[in-house]
Amino acid sequence: MRTNEVGRRVEVAGLVTHRQRPATASGVTFLNLEDEHGIVNVVCSVGAWTRHRRIVRDAPALIVRGIVERSVEGVTNLVADGFEDLRVGLAHRSRDFR
Repeated sequence: MRTNEVGRRVEVAGLVTHRQRPATASGVTFLNLEDEHGIVNVVCSVGAWTRHRRIVRDAPALIVRGIVERSVEGVTNLVADGFEDLRVGLAHRSRDFR
């Protein structure tokens, strides 16, 4: 995602490489998606996790919809509000909650 996309609604897809829920994040889950262009940071609120839990927790690859944001530190994230399972036809496991 380019920085000029901040505030835009976008849809991205990729393999899930990580799922993390730090104790200090008040229930927010962070995911990383990777495709041939690189890695995207995805922020999944408690509400989005609750609505899409099975898909977000279990799918090896995802299509994610949301709003692009840029943090004060300059990190670009996708604040997710929709998820779809993306079947890629290969065995893949992410590094989850380590």
